[in-house]
Amino acid sequence: MLAASALFLCLGAQADPILIKFSHITADSTPKGQGALLFKKLVEERMAGKVAVQVYANSSLYGDGKEMEALLLNEVQMLAPAPSKLEQYTKQLQLFDLMFLFDDVAAAQRFQNSPRGKALLKSMEPKGVTGLAYWLNGMRQLTANKPLLEPKDARGLKFRVQPSDLQAAQYSALRAVPRKMAFAEIYQGLQTGVVNAQDNPWSNIYSQKYYEVQKYMVESNHGIGNYVLITNTQFWNGLPADIRSQLETIIDEVTVTVNQQAEALNDKARQAIVDAGQNEFIVLTPEQRAKWRDAVRPSWKPFEADIGADLIEAAQAANTAP
Repeated sequence: MLAASALFLCLGAQADPILIKFSHITADSTPKGQGALLFKKLVEERMAGKVAVQVYANSSLYGDGKEMEALLLNEVQMLAPAPSKLEQYTKQLQLFDLMFLFDDVAAAQRFQNSPRGKALLKSMEPKGVTGLAYWLNGMRQLTANKPLLEPKDARGLKFRVQPSDLQAAQYSALRAVPRKMAFAEIYQGLQTGVVNAQDNPWSNIYSQKYYEVQKYMVESNHGIGNYVLITNTQFWNGLPADIRSQLETIIDEVTVTVNQQAEALNDKARQAIVDAGQNEFIVLTPEQRAKWRDAVRPSWKPFEADIGADLIEAAQAANTAP
């Protein structure tokens, strides 16, 4: 009886596992969705009884407008938003919204892995947000209901943009009409004509079925599609050191896998759109991309002081492989 009583007391004293709610707005099939599921899988394999992970995809728990508030209230513990959604926590992350800044994914990854790139992850901590990693999702592409070959072709088009003044300024420089809109509302916006153009990586264009309501797919590679994996600073710093260390190791491992798989998942999504046969594809030439870059670059000037001219220079330098 004494032994049984001692066992009961021991079991009763065991704390419940630490719960991490991971909320995001994309489909499970996207690089972000796959990363969240892999994180959950590895945590539950290696830290069973210590940490449990719940993943909420496709805005099923919180959408664009509410997820950051939920994180700061510790109602969710992990998000992976686009950098544009974090500009109120640090203006420097607007860097990733500069169109045609990076030549390709490899250049963006070189910058993200550099000391300057890694330092940006910690830049939000005074506001209660800790960056843990960058997750790639390929390059962003344009879609519209008219051909987009040169900057003048964007004139008058109503472009959906993220909640970013910088994104809006760049489309305004093209004489387009930027309209800020939550991710979950894009399909309906395109379908009803509230907007008639948008940009996203191929994986989002396919998984959200934008190709059904847009005639032209424009391979512009005009911006990096990346996410910042973030957590509530107080929650993260309050974890036992050994738990936090194990989670950091898993996050590093998941990040490598996500970033390796992103290109393949986007290529697969692009091919699926091609196979659907509903769209006309346009691939911008280097000369055409240069015209678009020249058209949007003057709109960077008002944001340079907030981002840091030296940071922009460091990012541009990443276009040249060492």
